[in-house]
Amino acid sequence: MPLDYLRFLVPGWRDLLEILIVGFVVYHVLRFFAGTRALQILLGLIVLGVVYFAAVLLRFDVITTLMGVVLTYGVFAAIVVFQPELRHLLARLGRVRALQLLSGGDRHGVTEEIGEAVQRLARAGTGGILAVEGDVSLSDYLGTGTEMNATVSADLLTTIFTPYSPLHDGAVLVRGDQIIGAGCVLPLTQFPVTDRQLGTRHRAALGLSEETDAVVIVVSEETSQVAVAMRGLLHRNVTPAQVREVLVHRSLRSAAGAGSAAAGPA
Repeated sequence: MPLDYLRFLVPGWRDLLEILIVGFVVYHVLRFFAGTRALQILLGLIVLGVVYFAAVLLRFDVITTLMGVVLTYGVFAAIVVFQPELRHLLARLGRVRALQLLSGGDRHGVTEEIGEAVQRLARAGTGGILAVEGDVSLSDYLGTGTEMNATVSADLLTTIFTPYSPLHDGAVLVRGDQIIGAGCVLPLTQFPVTDRQLGTRHRAALGLSEETDAVVIVVSEETSQVAVAMRGLLHRNVTPAQVREVLVHRSLRSAAGAGSAAAGPA
C-alpha cells in the first residue's frame, strides 16, 4: 500500500536509539578536536565532501572525477596528518578511569603541593613550566628530558626550577601524585602569537594544551605572573589559589567520570 512507504517518517525506538548513539559519538569527537589545529583540517574535509556531493547532484563530471581522486587519497593523507590526534584519542579510549582513580594517589595533597610550589616560584621570580597529565598520556615527551619517579612536593618542584640547575629550563611532567619527568621539551603552538610578552614557556604551554588535555602551568621569569593553558587557551594573571581551584576541578571531573563509568580557571 502507498502508506507503507511513509513508515520511515515515524521512527521506532531502535531508530531513536541509533540517532542518540550517533549524535553522542559525533559530539564527543568534535569536543575532542575543539581548540586544536585538527578541527580546522576536519572542517576542511567536510567542505570538500559537501562540494563533492554537490558536483554529483549537478552532474559536473570533471569536478566529480577530480574530487573523487582527492577524497580517495585524502583518506590516507588524513591518517598521516591526524596521526598525533588519533594516537591521543586511542590512548584516551584505552584509559580505564576507574583504575586511574584508584591509583591516582592523594589528589588533594598534590594540588596543595603544586599550588605551594607555584606561589614560591612567583614570589622568587623564578620561571617554570609544569604539565599535569589528564586522560591523554604525556609519555611521548619523556624522551626529550629526564625520566623521574618521585612524589610531588613543593620542595622538589622549586628545587628543579632553581636557576642554573640541570633541569630548570625544561618542563616538569606530573602524573597522579608522581613527577614522571623533568627538563622535558614541549611542542610549541602552531598558531601565531602576537603578544611579545609571551615567551617560549608560554608558547610551549599552549602547544601542549593544543595536542593534549593536560593542565599546563607557567610562571614567568620576567614578570613573575602565573598563567594556565588548557585546551589551546592561555589564562593569564592567575593566582596560586586559582591554580589550586583548576586542579581541584580537574580532579573532581575525573572522579565524576570514573563514577559514571562504574558518569578555565575560575
